[in-house]
Amino acid sequence: MALASCSVGPDYQRPPLAVPVAWKGDARATPDWPGEEWWHDFGAKDLERLIAQARQANYDIAVALARLKQANAQARIAGGPLLPSVDFTADGQRIRQHPSYKNGTNVYNAGLIASYQLDLWGAVADQVAAAQLIAHASRFDLETAELTLQSAVANNFFTLLSLNERISLAQDDIAAAVGVAEAYQARLDVGTASELDLAQQQNIVDEQRAALPPLIEQRRQTQDALAVLVGSLPEAVDLPEGSLEDIRLPGVVAGLPSGLLARRPDVQSAEANLQAANQTVKAATAALFPTISLTAQGGAASETLTNLWKPDGVFYALGGSLSQPIFHSGALQGGIDLASGRYEEQLAVYRKTVLSAFADVEDALAAVEMETKREQADAAAVTTARKAYQISQAQLYNGTIDILTVLNTQRILFQSQDQLAQARLTRAQAMVSLFVALGGGWHHALEG
Repeated sequence: MALASCSVGPDYQRPPLAVPVAWKGDARATPDWPGEEWWHDFGAKDLERLIAQARQANYDIAVALARLKQANAQARIAGGPLLPSVDFTADGQRIRQHPSYKNGTNVYNAGLIASYQLDLWGAVADQVAAAQLIAHASRFDLETAELTLQSAVANNFFTLLSLNERISLAQDDIAAAVGVAEAYQARLDVGTASELDLAQQQNIVDEQRAALPPLIEQRRQTQDALAVLVGSLPEAVDLPEGSLEDIRLPGVVAGLPSGLLARRPDVQSAEANLQAANQTVKAATAALFPTISLTAQGGAASETLTNLWKPDGVFYALGGSLSQPIFHSGALQGGIDLASGRYEEQLAVYRKTVLSAFADVEDALAAVEMETKREQADAAAVTTARKAYQISQAQLYNGTIDILTVLNTQRILFQSQDQLAQARLTRAQAMVSLFVALGGGWHHALEG
């Protein structure tokens, strides 16, 4: 008993990791991180409503919760051998020694059987620890699933608002192009414009009308995708209106690189699986050592039920056994090698996950910086394109330029407006990616 729960095999030590001192991107050195519910920073009530609905009804979250429930149950099952098992038995038999005998004998038995295997080398404790660590990994996987869901809802929400804006712009562009075509028709009627001028302007109208249906189709597909994320039928989802111009894009604080590994649930899950693999190696090593089992049995036996519990029918038995593996044709060493291979696999997964985490943040920081500059440049391009279009219209009416110049300024303005709308979307999605890369607002809520 004094040897019970001794542990053999290698103890877990966190692998050495290279952690950058600072981010390469344009981030301030500060220990601050995004808030727990980071999506509130965008100031969009519809986004908050949709994420709340998704967290309650999304089926990917339901799957992750079910897996967590299974992992917790496996941990409880693994812990069963740490305590003795006790069973109650009762039976009755009628025995005849030979078919020619007319009389038989009744035998009744009732009793308790207890058994316990001493965990001398910690094999059972290591198996329990491995199961508990796998359950922890499932908790972190649930956090990862929630973070993925939140980002998917946000990205689809912003895509929907961007498409609303692009559709509105396309409709305005069609109306503007039609207005110019009508003006050319009026000038053609009085002989101051040619049919070629009208045909060229009508081509602009047709191009703008052709660009509208794909945008409407894309918006419907985005609506359907958003409905799936919130666990609802498309027609039952209260979809947002407005555009990305109505959304406040917040600044994101990246925090210090040294704190990232404690915030990313995927990194925490990978390390929990690595620790579980290490405990499995310890359990496999313990299989090389002797095992001691204790049994105890007590009860009563009698030929009649009325005499079953009388003193002369009561019995008990105590026993113990020791087993030492000697020759198993390499099976036990194979078990150690298998567990060690699993550990090496999880070690590689852990290191890759860590490297990917740092790379994700660097990529997201660069994307936010560059997409912000792109949006600013596109906004300036729209301003100059609009000014050029207005000047060309005035000069056309004054007869100082031809229709080709006007057509060119129209196309440039329409394209610039659409590019600006897409740039707003790309910047918003880059900010969502940065929130995700930083682990969202994860706060170890499921560790307890």
